[in-house]
Amino acid sequence: MTGSKALPETLRTWAASVVGPVTAVRDAAWPRVASRVWELTCDGGDRFFLKVASTPKFFTYESRAYRSAVSSLGAGHAPRLLGTLPEQLALLLTAAPGTSVPALELSDGERRLVHHHAGALLRRLHGGGHLDAEARAEVVSQVIRLTEQADKHLDRAGDLLTGRDRAIVEHAVQQLPDMRLLPAAYAHGDFQERNWLWSHGSLALVDFERARHTWAVWDMVRLACGPWGDRPDFQEAFLDGYGRDLTDIERYALGCLAAFDAVSAVTWGTDNDPPVAERGRHTLDRLAKGEGLV
Repeated sequence: MTGSKALPETLRTWAASVVGPVTAVRDAAWPRVASRVWELTCDGGDRFFLKVASTPKFFTYESRAYRSAVSSLGAGHAPRLLGTLPEQLALLLTAAPGTSVPALELSDGERRLVHHHAGALLRRLHGGGHLDAEARAEVVSQVIRLTEQADKHLDRAGDLLTGRDRAIVEHAVQQLPDMRLLPAAYAHGDFQERNWLWSHGSLALVDFERARHTWAVWDMVRLACGPWGDRPDFQEAFLDGYGRDLTDIERYALGCLAAFDAVSAVTWGTDNDPPVAERGRHTLDRLAKGEGLV
């Protein structure tokens, strides 16, 4: 085993009871403390992934996603859930085909194709926008959640943020009540290239621990703050795959949501993942200049 986190024997035994004897284990977690994911290889070479959620909330979100929404993507476009061990916050998943997009050397044309496929898959996940009362309540709750999170990050940020940065985030908080006008959807919640697997012209999505009912445009924030920043052709390809352009209110709201993502990125990323912090600072700079993110 090459990773730094050993798979607990209780989890290995549980996984073996579902998929058969485990012959090899590889730590497949992201390089951060809270990530706990292992790749399991069984007799015959079949591969699976065992993931331990970092919080009960993320376990609930991801379990629900696989049981209720991921099938809308179609076969081969996401892992399948084989079982859960709730007391350990553990999920056992099939291995989806492909390699994480940032790890690949793709031509510009190939990346445009990837973004087109990503838009098409996201539209399937988002569904038709017809939500029941419970789902609509979950959307409404995002206003409270984001307000609380923004306040928390502003308190923690200290001198990591300038007065200009704080004003941008505080303005975004003031716009939250108007978010009720946005198209709602069942969203992935962390929709970015590292959670896309590309293989032979086909795309798969992974990491549904933040999936929930919220505003459809939320899933485009990290793309607008990342690869779309200097590549409008990627954005165009994505929206072509998604099957519709964003409304004016979605475009405005995306800037507000990007401010929340940015303050979170700066406060968390400074100590844990400097490139994430840099993304947040760059987003705040763009917002301060009045740039439209999409």
